[in-house]
Amino acid sequence: MILLVMALWGLNFVFVRIGLNGVPPLLLCALRFLLAGFPAILIIKKPACSWKILIAYGLVMFALQFSLLFSGMKVGMSPALASLLMQVQVFFSMGMAAWIFKEKSSLWKIVGALISFSGIVYVGLHTQSEITNLGIYLTLAAAFSWGTGNIISKKIGNVQPLALVVWGSFVATPVLIGLSIVVDGPDLIRLTLQNLAWPSIAAIGYITYFSTYIAYSLWSFLLTQYPTPTVAPFTLLIPVFGFLGSFLFLDEKITTWKIIAAMLVVSGLCFNLLESKIRTGFRILKKGI
Repeated sequence: MILLVMALWGLNFVFVRIGLNGVPPLLLCALRFLLAGFPAILIIKKPACSWKILIAYGLVMFALQFSLLFSGMKVGMSPALASLLMQVQVFFSMGMAAWIFKEKSSLWKIVGALISFSGIVYVGLHTQSEITNLGIYLTLAAAFSWGTGNIISKKIGNVQPLALVVWGSFVATPVLIGLSIVVDGPDLIRLTLQNLAWPSIAAIGYITYFSTYIAYSLWSFLLTQYPTPTVAPFTLLIPVFGFLGSFLFLDEKITTWKIIAAMLVVSGLCFNLLESKIRTGFRILKKGI
C-alpha cells in the first residue's frame, strides 16, 4: 500500500510540471482541490472531527503546501529535484511527532535520517545551474507544511480517509481561488480556462484523482495505524519514482551526481527500515568479540 502511494506521489511531480506549462501555479492548485472537493462533498459525510482541526488540515496540508510547491516548481525547480528536496518533511514530521506526541526516534532512525539528509545536502552542492534560490526556499517551505500536515492528520485520529481528503479539499478551495484571483488576475484565469489543452487537462485529472483521492486517502489511513517515525521515512522513496518519471516522460537528464544523491537518500531509508536487523547484527558481533 505504501509503495503505491510513493509511486503515485513520485509521478505527481511529472504531471505537475506538465500542468504548469499551461496553467499558473495557484490556479492549478485551485482546480485540483475544487475537483477533489466537488461534487464528492455532496455525497460523502464530513469526517468525525471538529471543524477547527479540519480547517487546519485543509489549509496546511493542501492549500499551503501545494501553493508553495507549485510556485517553487514554476520559478525554478525541476520535478526530479523537487521530489527529492520535499523529503526534508521527514525530519519535520519526526521532530514534531517527538515534541507533540512524545514519539521517540531511536539513535538508529536518527542516523538513517542523517544519511538521507546528506543526499539532500549533496543536491544543494550541485544544482546551482538548474534551480533558483527562490525555488529552493519555496520547496523547503512546502516540505515544512507537509510535515505539519502529517502531525495534524495524526491528531485527527482514525477517521474515514476519503472523507478527510474530500472535506480538506473543500476547505482549501476558496482560499486558493481567492489567491489565484489576487495574484493571477481574472483576465489570465479566464484566458487560461478558455485555452486548456489536453496535456493540461490530463495533468489536472492525475493530480486530482490519483495523487489526491487515492494517495492521500491511503496516506491518512497509514498515519493512523503506525507510528510517524515508521511511516514517514518511506516518503524518501518518492524521488526514485520522481527521477524515473522525469527521465521517461520529460527527458530530464539523470546525471551521476543525481544518482549519488538518490542513493544516499534511499540508503538512509534502508538503514531506518532494517533497524532491528542491524541491532541484532551488532549484538551478535559484540558477543563474538
